[in-house]
Amino acid sequence: MSQKVTKEELLAKAKKPAEDAMKLHAFYRGKMQTVPKCQVRDYNDFAIYYTPGVAEPCRAIKADESKFGELTNRWNTIAVVSDCTRVLGLGDIGPKAGYPVMEGKCLLFKYLGGVDAVPICLNTKDPDEIIQAVKWLQPSFAGINLEDIANPKCFYILDRLRAEAEIPVWHDDQQGTATVMLAGLINALKIVGKKMNEVRVVLMGSGAANVASARLLFASGAKPEATIVVDSKGILHPERNDIAEKKEEYADKWRFCQTTNGEKRTGGLTEALKGADVLISYAKSGPGVITPEQVKVMAKDAICFICANPIPEIWPWEAKEAGARIVGTGRSDFPNQVNNSVGFPAIFRGVLDVGAKTITDEMCIVAARSLAKYAEERGMNEDNIVPTMGETGAFVQEAVDVGMEAQKEGIASVKISREELRSKVESMINSAKATHDALVKAGCIPRAVTD
Repeated sequence: MSQKVTKEELLAKAKKPAEDAMKLHAFYRGKMQTVPKCQVRDYNDFAIYYTPGVAEPCRAIKADESKFGELTNRWNTIAVVSDCTRVLGLGDIGPKAGYPVMEGKCLLFKYLGGVDAVPICLNTKDPDEIIQAVKWLQPSFAGINLEDIANPKCFYILDRLRAEAEIPVWHDDQQGTATVMLAGLINALKIVGKKMNEVRVVLMGSGAANVASARLLFASGAKPEATIVVDSKGILHPERNDIAEKKEEYADKWRFCQTTNGEKRTGGLTEALKGADVLISYAKSGPGVITPEQVKVMAKDAICFICANPIPEIWPWEAKEAGARIVGTGRSDFPNQVNNSVGFPAIFRGVLDVGAKTITDEMCIVAARSLAKYAEERGMNEDNIVPTMGETGAFVQEAVDVGMEAQKEGIASVKISREELRSKVESMINSAKATHDALVKAGCIPRAVTD
């Protein structure tokens, strides 16, 4: 921590986004709107874009559904679907209170990835009804981003939809979070000089984020026996009878009890962290959830990803003072934002541009390696291990790599060269940013003022 910045100043900075959010949400009355993408030369054009002319593309699609993507914007439109039962660190706040989050997600999709996204907040908590709702929505969307759905039903919903839906469905709190975590860890390990297959890892929290994180970590070389998972009641181990009694409902937790924690440690987070090289925490909003004393028992050159929102489990400067060498959070106003915002816009950009049928774990790992490589090649350090939202080149590279991987796996409906795909991706992302800038310049979007 810089000697020129006091803890009080850091705390004030951390509170500023929340203060500005109330001002700007009220000022704009939301964050997204619908604007045309076609030119209206005069009012006669409505006879082309609507009746009677529109009947002709309708007939064409009826005769050949492959023309659907050619004649409509459905190919670039996705839905952000949530029942709002686990919104950020706020919990089950309902579909109305959760709407600003889903709308914000759509803004990131558009501005960062050129993807048109629509917030869909469902007034049901029933997993089977959510699955049915998504199936009903399929004709209108080319993909589904599941968001902020409580554990354990989020796993059931995703697994069912990945198997049964005709369009790609992913759960960003699982796959998106894990992808960017892996990108950050790849580079953090390079900086501290440790190897993935040699480090001791502690996962704090056994919800959607860490279940997916564990899956990608193990696929990337981390050892399950050298990994310890901690939930709200302590370390997961084979003698956790509370989990064994509900092992069908909490299948992932029970699997962790059987396959991780080779030393069969028991106790809480402090016992888990003794000698650990890496802490990946997706627990509850802090501060104070993790203490400096707990960080102190970790190994030398420890890596701490403390990613609860809206406030990390421990303030990053406290983790650093306690001995952590590299600290990442989920926030853009702190160094090392290992947050899915640099993952999902580009991943969907690549998916949509090649017409991928699904999003595989292999595609997520490719995306993670792409982000890590971009950061390494442009220069990285302890406070800058992953690309930021301002690095458009990283989004382009990630989207292209994901699209090429989808073609390699044989799940893409469009065959396109890397050069052609890069041109397409750049055009879509740059167009989204240019549209925004043009609307601001024309006064159609008022300029924001917070101070």
